[in-house]
Amino acid sequence: MNHIAILAKELTISEKQVQNTLELLKEGGTVPFIARYRKEVTGSLDEIQVTAIRDRIKQLEDLDKRKEAILKSILEQGKLTPDLEKKIQEVDSMARLEDIYLPYKPKRRTRASIAREKGLQGLADELLAQKVSDVESVSLNYVNEEKAVKSSEEALAGARDILAETIVEDAKVREVSRKFFYNDGKFVSKVVPGKEEAAIKYKDYYDWTESLKSAPSHRVLAMRRGEKEELLYMSIEVDEDLILPKIESQFIIAKNEAANQVRLAIMDGYKRLLKPSMETEIRVLTRQKADEEAIRVFAENARQLLLAAPLGQKRLIAIDPGFRTGCKTVVLDEQGTLVENLTIYPHNGSNGSAEAAHKISELVKKHAIEAIAIGNGTAGRETEEFIRKLNLASVTVVMVNESGASIYSASEVAREEFPDYDLTVRGAISIGRRLMDPLAELVKIDPKSIGVGQYQHDVDQNKLQTSLDDTVISCVNTVGVELNTASKQILAYVSGLGPALAQQIVNYRTENGAFTSRKELKKVPRLGDKAFEQAAGFLRIRNAKNPLDRSAVHPERYALVERMAKDINAKIEDLMSDDALRKNLVLNKYTSEDVGLPTLHDILKELAKPGLDPREQFESFAFAEGVNKISDLRIGMKLPGIVTNITKFGAFVDIGVHQDGLVHLSQLANRYISDPSEVVKVQQKVEVTVTEVDEQRNRIALSMKTAEASPKTQRSQRPIKKEESKTDLADKLAALASKFK
Repeated sequence: MNHIAILAKELTISEKQVQNTLELLKEGGTVPFIARYRKEVTGSLDEIQVTAIRDRIKQLEDLDKRKEAILKSILEQGKLTPDLEKKIQEVDSMARLEDIYLPYKPKRRTRASIAREKGLQGLADELLAQKVSDVESVSLNYVNEEKAVKSSEEALAGARDILAETIVEDAKVREVSRKFFYNDGKFVSKVVPGKEEAAIKYKDYYDWTESLKSAPSHRVLAMRRGEKEELLYMSIEVDEDLILPKIESQFIIAKNEAANQVRLAIMDGYKRLLKPSMETEIRVLTRQKADEEAIRVFAENARQLLLAAPLGQKRLIAIDPGFRTGCKTVVLDEQGTLVENLTIYPHNGSNGSAEAAHKISELVKKHAIEAIAIGNGTAGRETEEFIRKLNLASVTVVMVNESGASIYSASEVAREEFPDYDLTVRGAISIGRRLMDPLAELVKIDPKSIGVGQYQHDVDQNKLQTSLDDTVISCVNTVGVELNTASKQILAYVSGLGPALAQQIVNYRTENGAFTSRKELKKVPRLGDKAFEQAAGFLRIRNAKNPLDRSAVHPERYALVERMAKDINAKIEDLMSDDALRKNLVLNKYTSEDVGLPTLHDILKELAKPGLDPREQFESFAFAEGVNKISDLRIGMKLPGIVTNITKFGAFVDIGVHQDGLVHLSQLANRYISDPSEVVKVQQKVEVTVTEVDEQRNRIALSMKTAEASPKTQRSQRPIKKEESKTDLADKLAALASKFK
């Protein structure tokens, strides 16, 4: 119950919502299913909130497990007191828990433990009490030749070692120090001497200092990467003159020689033990923070790319361009099935160009081609220009981001799909299918390879994978999956299925033909009631006899919809096609213990547009003609582009020159924005202005700011009011002309 209260407070929701959601998760409910089909139980929590509950309860359970282990360890040492046990049970963070445990944590021999073995604990206690002024005479009482304490100086040094360890292991000292480091610490980065040339990409960090608390994630990760590559030195620095007095104020209680010894112990403990420990801890903390932000950015970019507008089921030609080796060309039918493949050489002289033009024209005519997809890699713009000059009537020509296509073409998935074709043909097929349906094709590729993100290879890979899996699952279930044409890769992401059941569905489909109803899913081997409950609502059967099988209405609500139709003497098909009929329904009549208004509103919305694809409509796009490489760029050029990636510091835009340009955060809009996602998203079509070109470093700076109209221009652009007729305006102009004649 304590966990439930904590979650409710953190998420600003009721304890009942938390408890019910946890029960659904424990029963095997998936996030998409719970958010979509159990709104009455959760109080209409969305996917983000359900995911937060799932992840946070895991953290709290891990904290409980660690508490149990620590209590057991201290108990075995015979040092567990009721007060200490209470303190451990009440702690609410892993860092504070480890602070409490630190003095009891078994450790290798330290200077302090060696001093204790020499019998110097008593001297340390006397010094800490600060009631003695003549420390030298007191320390002589602890000189012991047999224990290798030969002098007063050695005795005092050993006592200070004990004090230093005791003080830096104090939970309050560590908490105060942690806050000070985080709030007042600074990242300091310097180039490794002699590696200036090799570290040119880290030029900004050759001599860099920045507040630890406000440093953005991309700079933290950049410095860490430079350090990992042994090109940068990175440290965390704080002002000792400010932090040491904070520690001393907790232990210095007198003005005598004993207090001076304690002060020396604090200085030694800080430099030798506390500062390295805090730096390590803060490095971990800032990395976690930077990782979380980078993972969030990556996941959101991946979501936008996965949900990019699909061209739809069209007959198309897909081209994987190349100069010397030619352009691998494939023909795909409406379902993305390979029909024909060949290689053309449009860039190998006039003969090659003429022959390629003839072959493309013949393919267009022969297969009634509706679109041509061209990869945006090497020779992409040149191939696009060649195709556009053919003036193919009613054929849409589209440049496709081919990031990850080569990864797919060499994968086991591609080999399984096309065992008789080489890598280049598979790559061209992937480009074409990506245009037809980005989501269906991109789920076959590791999300880390699809060309979006921010330092994704530097972050915690387990957390990244979990976040990306959640993102792909969310996207797949948001769009819905056509049961009879879906690949096993996309079926694996459907709520409640997974790779094994996805394969079973494909096997069943192969052996028995297309599914005719959702109910038939129950005949699939090993697909039990729970999996059916979780998955059914997200699967569509386009030509099903029951129209509800084409929609997102869950089978558990079919009887309810049938009752609705019966109550107004209509068929289900009539309810789906006639808005007036749906308006006649009195929803309160259909509420029950299990079904409330949220679910009923969802059902009505789905009946109005059954199986509606939530993705945007596809819009054609073309890069500027004659701008194919970075050397073609000129400052001031205004060019069309497509946003390919979003980071915390700006957005990268493809303008068709084989190198994305950066629109810095400050250049994204005429107003102040704190996050690029406020104004752009991945795959968005934009117009940019070239502001800087660095061919040597292969960098392009762009701006999306528009020229702000001057007050004079703004007045001249004042819209004509409706009540002002042309005659009125003419009279006013004539009067002005007469006045200033």
